[in-house]
Amino acid sequence: MTQILKIANCSGFLGDKLSAAKEVVEGGEIHVLTGDYLAELTMALLFRMKMKAPEKGYAASFLKQMLDVMGTCQDKNIKIVTNAGGLNPRGLAAELEKIANELGLNPKIAFIEGDDLLPGIARLQEQGEEFTHLDKGISLKSAGAAPITANAYLGGWGITKALNEGADIVIGGRLADAALVAGPCAWKFGWKENEFDKLAGAYAAGHIIECGTQATGGNYSFIDEVPDFKNMGYPIAEMHEDGSFVITKHPGTGGLVSVGTVTAQLLYEISQPTYLTPDVKVRFDLIKVEQEDDDRVFVSNNKGEPPTDTTKVCINNLFGFRNTVTAVITGLDIEKKAGIIEDTLFHNAGGREQFAFTDVQLIRFDKENPSNNEEACAHLQISVMDPDQKKVGKAFSAKLIEMALSSIPGFTLTSIPANGSPALQHWPALVSNRFIEQKVYMEDKEYTISPLPPFADVESIKPAQVKTVDISSGSKKEIYFGELFATRSGDKGGNANLGVWAKTIEAYSFLFDFLTVNKLKELLPDMEEFEIER
Repeated sequence: MTQILKIANCSGFLGDKLSAAKEVVEGGEIHVLTGDYLAELTMALLFRMKMKAPEKGYAASFLKQMLDVMGTCQDKNIKIVTNAGGLNPRGLAAELEKIANELGLNPKIAFIEGDDLLPGIARLQEQGEEFTHLDKGISLKSAGAAPITANAYLGGWGITKALNEGADIVIGGRLADAALVAGPCAWKFGWKENEFDKLAGAYAAGHIIECGTQATGGNYSFIDEVPDFKNMGYPIAEMHEDGSFVITKHPGTGGLVSVGTVTAQLLYEISQPTYLTPDVKVRFDLIKVEQEDDDRVFVSNNKGEPPTDTTKVCINNLFGFRNTVTAVITGLDIEKKAGIIEDTLFHNAGGREQFAFTDVQLIRFDKENPSNNEEACAHLQISVMDPDQKKVGKAFSAKLIEMALSSIPGFTLTSIPANGSPALQHWPALVSNRFIEQKVYMEDKEYTISPLPPFADVESIKPAQVKTVDISSGSKKEIYFGELFATRSGDKGGNANLGVWAKTIEAYSFLFDFLTVNKLKELLPDMEEFEIER
């Protein structure tokens, strides 16, 4: 192997392009194929799958991809590392063994457990773990929540161990997204747990490529810069021993790799300049991003600090049941008609107070002089939520059907009202590292990865200095905000972030003064009620 480790990602979520794995493996040289399948609420979806079929609970699409590439990966000595195991890494590994046998292959398959805290969550609470909601400050117990999944984010050292023991395929559950890159890097370069700057580089690279084509022009604000959205190339991180790396993609594929596309993904789901991971704190405010060549971006000056003594836990709670009905309103007096439907529906349903939560939104996309029927319509969306499924199910939606001949003129619905569905609540919390123990299984052997030891206190790296220039002089004209600035948003359940960046120091200087929290709420009035940090 050379001193460059080429790590590609073929999946950013459960439902990403099925043929991506084959395209990445056959499109050029790579050494490691990764795939991230687990958004926060994906764990709850997998729980529902497992309730129907206990042997399931993993990303079934990964199996289809392995049918296409397992043999090629063995021929090319490409390692495969993924969190597609979801709630059942053991079950996915067993299915992979069956596929390998069918294909006449014999890869060494390892799987990692230790992230699932649900079976012992009551015991952990007795030992003082409160699982306090990171945003609300409420303990899990005091909220009376009913967890259906609870998975700690595991770092990369279980992956490293599996690869050191000769694994060809490593299956995990709730492995941290960026750990899929950090684990192979530590294996390849022999990094130790306290080489924080190097680990910081790997986690930065992992964060950039974890969402697939979001790093190569997908969801990118400056669409005119992207030459082609067809056959988007999936991202590749060319890792160096010192933690620096190049982000690129296979030649001849669509999309774009630029300072902008890499910056966009760096700002994704970030709440502070220090990116917290299970193995290292990464200083995103100090990273240097440079265009090395066409579709090649060099990232260096990666700085890391010891990780915290806690690990994030993704908990999903059953939060009752919900239902949404949507009425179509046309013609004159849109708001008056909406009021008639709302008042009548809740009157017929026994009163708004019957439900734990209600929300009513009038969505206006009607025009005064419409050229077609769609432009003449507004939608009234009414949502209800309650612990009692019967209340929000057909007992509620049927009341709207009953109004078909006794309400406003032109009464119609967007679809037939359905029964209520389970409402899920994402509950982000922390748990002490001392309770997190990774178990690696391969070929009837078990390896234990103990919690990271406490690291000696180190002096925190000084934050990057904010530099601006004077832009008070010169002529002014009115333009759209998006002509100068691009954005990338991300969400973790009820917690969302908005990343905004500028291309020049002059534009950044304006942004630094202009985009205050109050200004953001002025631009986005529906954000007024929320707590926002800048």
